[in-house]
Amino acid sequence: MTKNYSSLSEIKSELQNGKTTVVGLVNNYLKTIEQNAHLNAFNEVFGQEALQRAKDIDSRLTQGNAGKLAGMVIAIKDNICYKDHKVSASSKILSGFTSIYSATIVERLLAEDAIIIGRCNCDEFAMGGANETSYYGPVKNHADNTKVSGGSSGGSAVVVQAGMCHAAIGTDTGGSVRQPAAFCGVVGLKPTYGRVSRYGLIAYASSFDQAGPITNSVEDAALLLEVMAGADDYDSTTASNPVPAYSANLQSPEGKKK
Repeated sequence: MTKNYSSLSEIKSELQNGKTTVVGLVNNYLKTIEQNAHLNAFNEVFGQEALQRAKDIDSRLTQGNAGKLAGMVIAIKDNICYKDHKVSASSKILSGFTSIYSATIVERLLAEDAIIIGRCNCDEFAMGGANETSYYGPVKNHADNTKVSGGSSGGSAVVVQAGMCHAAIGTDTGGSVRQPAAFCGVVGLKPTYGRVSRYGLIAYASSFDQAGPITNSVEDAALLLEVMAGADDYDSTTASNPVPAYSANLQSPEGKKK
């Protein structure tokens, strides 16, 4: 089973010390995904693509010009558009549909060298609280397969819980990141409205939807929020305020007091 790293900083330390490679990380995650197929957390896995991207990122790490998310293998909820990849919102009506553009958050994550390993099962069109309304069947809780994962971002929570990737992105309208994260014992965050672009999200209730991270640590949630946040010309509701250095503030004495 893949080592369940507590934070990206732990992964980066092992990458720098030569204890692992990004290719090695992806291979281990792919094995864990195969071992946990019964959880039904993924609608699709981008195996070969993830491995090729891992090779490229290993090269950039060697050259010293890799992005701040190099070494982070993530999954995205199946209502987040990723150019030239299928997106279905776990609905039969969208089966076979391929996105012609990427969500702003996907572009920002890729620009910092995150690897997207697959798209996660969810309640159909994100409408549900137990991940039992998906056309592709329910997601099972890794801790107890007789229990629900929570929803609608149940697949995104379970892939982190089961160590099938390091982090995942879900969407939250009325609890759809926070509730499954709580059910699965991981960290889930719904950003403040306007902090993260909604461009490229298949809407449930558009003016309430927010994409948010699901992670093993508050540190990684802060880092992912930092990368995803910010004004976006494609979403007029995003705030123009500068994005705070969430992850740096978390490490400061003042941040720790808060």
